[in-house]
Amino acid sequence: MNLLGIDYGKKKIGLAYAVLGVDLVMPLGQIGGGEEKIRRGKVIEIIKEKQINKIVVGYPYGLKGEKNENTARVDKFVNQLKNDFDIEIELVDERFSSLLADRMGGTVSRDEKAAMVILQSYLAKK
Repeated sequence: MNLLGIDYGKKKIGLAYAVLGVDLVMPLGQIGGGEEKIRRGKVIEIIKEKQINKIVVGYPYGLKGEKNENTARVDKFVNQLKNDFDIEIELVDERFSSLLADRMGGTVSRDEKAAMVILQSYLAKK
């Protein structure tokens, strides 16, 4: 099963990839700039290209677990993806994923690292 991890932001989308059973999470790129519709289109291209079976999206609760403007934005993005594809989408609490991403070394973007943290968190619970 091919998994796509997504760190969805207002301006950029971080992506990570893993194969269930191998459980090695790899950065897959960052989509930035342009309209939201264009960025979603690029995500759709990757879903097709990598033959993704499940998407794991970071869900940006507030520090006290409350929904906010960012969770509404992610809800909209997820609902649009569900309309585009018949694919399972799981939401994972992404609180502190950017903080953990900042602690990681390497040359990939912060958004990719956050997507990696989100996907690794999901895999650790499986």
